[in-house]
Amino acid sequence: MKIEKITGNKRYFTEDTVIKEFPFTIHINGKPLVTLLCSPMHLDYLALGYLESEGFIQGKGDVNKIDFDQETGSIHLEITHDEEMFLNKSRLHPIFTTGCGKGTTYFPAREILKSHPITSPLSLFPSKILSLVKELENRGELFRATGGAHISALADGEKIIFVFEDIGRHNALDKLFGACMMHGVGYEDKIIVTSGRISSEMLIKCARRKIPLLISRSAATGLAVDLAEKTGITLIGFVRENRMNIYTHGWRIK
Repeated sequence: MKIEKITGNKRYFTEDTVIKEFPFTIHINGKPLVTLLCSPMHLDYLALGYLESEGFIQGKGDVNKIDFDQETGSIHLEITHDEEMFLNKSRLHPIFTTGCGKGTTYFPAREILKSHPITSPLSLFPSKILSLVKELENRGELFRATGGAHISALADGEKIIFVFEDIGRHNALDKLFGACMMHGVGYEDKIIVTSGRISSEMLIKCARRKIPLLISRSAATGLAVDLAEKTGITLIGFVRENRMNIYTHGWRIK
């Protein structure tokens, strides 16, 4: 799009790439559940990842049909579910998250503390953490073009497997989880690497899937650190240049 730009003493018109913000509505069995503000790509993965994160589905076997309506910006899914569970979840007061894409969650933090802590022996050298974050930055095509995207990746300790970008950091993570669901990728020996702040909602998404390591080049919130300690996740932030902050379970870092 055409913009007016000031650089030093110069003022001029030029073309710039602006990131798209897309209202995306997820319908379950004919009923609207939520509208997410997101980047308009990989929307099937976003819907699946979001529904799994919120406990509406447990896997792709719960999804019978998917129809995407480009004109209305909505996706319609037919899922197998317990009717009472679905109604109870739908009646929950939604929690509006700290995400820049206006994230919404129906999954309270206390629920994650009912499961057993993560005990995966997966470990990494600091040098590998730095190289994974560097690779993450190099893969951020949408961010380089617009400066307005978050990026999340799934790695196995040696290499990055999947990468997704979105205007919202929660959305980027849910797209990643949707892809893992569709391709049958497990999490027990995997690592999440992300560009954005680690809030409690981001931590909960990973804890639900028993992911042992969560790495970010940005900060972590106090509640995220507390939840990481209690759920057994190694949480690392501010991974930049030759440094990092290890918040919890540092025994996984060699």
